[in-house]
Amino acid sequence: MSVYLEKERVVAIEAVERASRVCKAVFKQLVNEETLTKKDKSPVTVADFSAQAVVNSILEKHFPDDPIVGEEDSKDLQGEDGRVLRERVVELVNTTVDKPMSAEEVLRAIDRGQYKGGSSGRHWTLDPIDGTKGFLRGEQFAVCLALIVDGQVQLGVVGCPNLPYDMSKPEGDKGVLAVAVQGQGAFQRKLDSDSRSEQPIVVSNVEDACNASFCESVESGHSNHGDNAKIAELLGISKQSVRMDSQCKYIAVARGDADIYLRLPVDSKYVEKIWDHAAGNIIIHEAGGHVSDINGQPLDFSKGRTLSANKGVIAANSYIFETVVAAVQTTLANKY
Repeated sequence: MSVYLEKERVVAIEAVERASRVCKAVFKQLVNEETLTKKDKSPVTVADFSAQAVVNSILEKHFPDDPIVGEEDSKDLQGEDGRVLRERVVELVNTTVDKPMSAEEVLRAIDRGQYKGGSSGRHWTLDPIDGTKGFLRGEQFAVCLALIVDGQVQLGVVGCPNLPYDMSKPEGDKGVLAVAVQGQGAFQRKLDSDSRSEQPIVVSNVEDACNASFCESVESGHSNHGDNAKIAELLGISKQSVRMDSQCKYIAVARGDADIYLRLPVDSKYVEKIWDHAAGNIIIHEAGGHVSDINGQPLDFSKGRTLSANKGVIAANSYIFETVVAAVQTTLANKY
């Protein structure tokens, strides 16, 4: 008897692991003090394109009819202007794929990510590097892949190359892969390990919000830290926030390292992208937590490439979730 999405789970894990290896190679080869001083984002660009090409080529091999909603397209790699970047991306991609890919094949793989999404059929959504500034700092970033079927996220895989396997041992083993399939629970394992090392993960059992801790973005441009502080005060939270970039925050909450993740709107016009939340959303749910927008509504992945029906994101364990939503609504009343 086959297990629901068994093959998709295996393939998605392989794709995320290989893309994570490419990102680590880019950091090792291209990121240095000069990069950070000049705020040079070219290593992120190389890693973004390379990771998307790797993931998309693996998905095409196994699921050729599945479209992909990806963050990147190949226009910056085209022609003479894109030659140097293109050559570097092709070289990196060919360090991890089974069969060498030509430049044309790499560009075509990247451009498979231009699907518009929607409410019918199945499609994948990919963020090849979530947390670009964290990547450049050598801190937290993630490779995030999810499968959406008829507008519902059914599978999510998040690779976190720099995340400690055990947050109580921050200098211990680093590199976590988290995975969840609808109805099957959430799990983590060390990156580049086999499935036998998978361990189930569950959200915290904190029952009183005053004993909870936040997980927040490092970058204030991604979430309103001022409103977060007001909400913490309203809830009576005094613990210091855990700050990290990317969907690693979802993983931190899913395995109980923190209790609440808020991504509050920074302005009334900003709309979240589906690839920034799809994988983390299902991992939180399967770990026993809840995710909604600031109005307590589930995130709606059926509207295309964005979460146009939602504003902001709230994630927490089931004990304190409603309390957190109420505090958010009180703080943001009439603001968005």
